Amino acid sequence: MNTIAVTKSEKIFHACNYMLLIGLSLLFLIPFLSVLATSFVSEAEAAKRGAFILLPQTFDLTAYKMIFSKSSLLLNAYKITIFRVTVGTLLNLLFTSMLAYGLSKRSLPGRNLIVTIVFLTMIFSGGLIPTFLLIDNLGLRNSIWVMVIPSLISAWNMFIMRTFFMNIPQEIEESAIVDGANPPTILLKIIFPLALPSFATIGLFYAVGHWNAWFDAAIYMDDVRKMPLQMVMRNILLSGVMTDQESSPGQLYESLPPPQTIKSAVIIVCTLPILLIYPFIQKYFVKGAMIGSVKG
Repeated sequence: MNTIAVTKSEKIFHACNYMLLIGLSLLFLIPFLSVLATSFVSEAEAAKRGAFILLPQTFDLTAYKMIFSKSSLLLNAYKITIFRVTVGTLLNLLFTSMLAYGLSKRSLPGRNLIVTIVFLTMIFSGGLIPTFLLIDNLGLRNSIWVMVIPSLISAWNMFIMRTFFMNIPQEIEESAIVDGANPPTILLKIIFPLALPSFATIGLFYAVGHWNAWFDAAIYMDDVRKMPLQMVMRNILLSGVMTDQESSPGQLYESLPPPQTIKSAVIIVCTLPILLIYPFIQKYFVKGAMIGSVKG
């Protein structure tokens, strides 16, 4: 095998390139490290050193104690968000897969009309006020299900999954029919196992969407005890303090942390789970961008 000689100028170029990329990566980490460090800053240190701190002299955990106290609204919001992500994602996958599988059949009567109607929902919406009146008349206001039921099916995700189902060879289903399998059996025992990559990709899209969502709770929720994590975080970031509803009202602290410390601690608590998970699911996001467009 012939080896290609690397010149000295190329080595210098690669070394400079690596150093530049490492430096840029460190620069991208500085804002996150600053927020993390600020979440441990006490009132005295904040007054002494200012707002921008990368390494606290002492680590003050008062802000985290307030967040994770038993009566904290933020801890309750964590439970609401976990329920929303798990139950909502499972229901999203169930209803999206059933609609996508039905619309993948060319023999379905009225298939083109249904596809056109679903596609129109991607372009036009009913508007905020009519949607609010519909939700109110259905009795879903101030219910945890208002964050799950109205968004059961995403038209975009449905079309991606539908394309994946259409790429499954028809002969597989025909052979199952010859063996006596009915449509539900074919769907559960043949189609779903073959579509696991599609389920993993679409499920991740739905889960991340549920984790980051806050607008529906802001519109349809009046009960603060039923608000998800992102909505509670938004209220704290806007106000800069944790009220008695958001922290433990009966617990005394030696000194309350400054507003910037509370904001930083809330940001870390709300974003750290998804930051830890994202490196493991990034490949599925890349695959999801191709899964509905490449014919197999």
